[in-house]
Amino acid sequence: MESLAEDRAGGATTVQDSFEIYAIKYAQHERRARENFIGGDIHDGPMAMDYFIWVIRNPTRTIIVDTGFDQAMADKRKRRIVHSVEAGLSRLGIDSDHVADVVLTHLHYDHAGNHHLFPNARFHVQEREMAFCTGRCMCHPEINHPYAVEDVKVMIDRLFAGRLTFRDPEDELTPGITLHRVGGHSDGLQIVRVGTKRGWVVLASDAAHYFDNLALRLAYPVVYNVGDMLDGYARVLKLADSEDHIIPGHDPKVLTQYPPFADDTVGWISRLDLPPMPGSEQ
Repeated sequence: MESLAEDRAGGATTVQDSFEIYAIKYAQHERRARENFIGGDIHDGPMAMDYFIWVIRNPTRTIIVDTGFDQAMADKRKRRIVHSVEAGLSRLGIDSDHVADVVLTHLHYDHAGNHHLFPNARFHVQEREMAFCTGRCMCHPEINHPYAVEDVKVMIDRLFAGRLTFRDPEDELTPGITLHRVGGHSDGLQIVRVGTKRGWVVLASDAAHYFDNLALRLAYPVVYNVGDMLDGYARVLKLADSEDHIIPGHDPKVLTQYPPFADDTVGWISRLDLPPMPGSEQ
């Protein structure tokens, strides 16, 4: 695979070999705007949360980012699954048995479940995240609440089975895809930077739940370190080619801003390596 090359003279990034990126919505939860920000003058009203996994692929490789949760976890957490993760993958022609690499941005329940999927994959996690979710901070219910103990146990099983790779804070997964630890929401949260034909796209995951977390510089309330979260906003902006190259982790606007994969995937699967649709607004 050819790598991404930086044009030092012009400061721009040119992509010699690039990836497609897809956002797959699998669940939804109705919320109020005041639940999504710490501080600030937020006009309260409905502000739903969508749940996504992401697919990064080119003709030779498919990489999954996060694995979502299943119906049992949805029932436990009172969330609504709208399409199973399996259905979304199938619509893209992906068999989870044949996926070789899965990046987990962090190990919260909505990012690290569906344990029956990807039985042959290697999982890529920040070492700091694994230490965090098995360390003394988990003595506090206020901090361990976003984690599901069954997800953590499965990660330990994968570790001992030789299927877990700990990534460095600044790491290259493969030419054109880099991983960056930002922390904040969880101590080992990592974001994913992807080379596409339109430039560097950043899958921010929960470094920015919504476009407005970044635009208003207001932290999301589920947070381990507010300072790291705010620093993470600056890091996301620096790594992306523009604000239009940043994909937040839970914003329903992603599906209205970016073109659908096909006519039957409107509101379900969107194409993120393509520019935002004309007239769409964050």
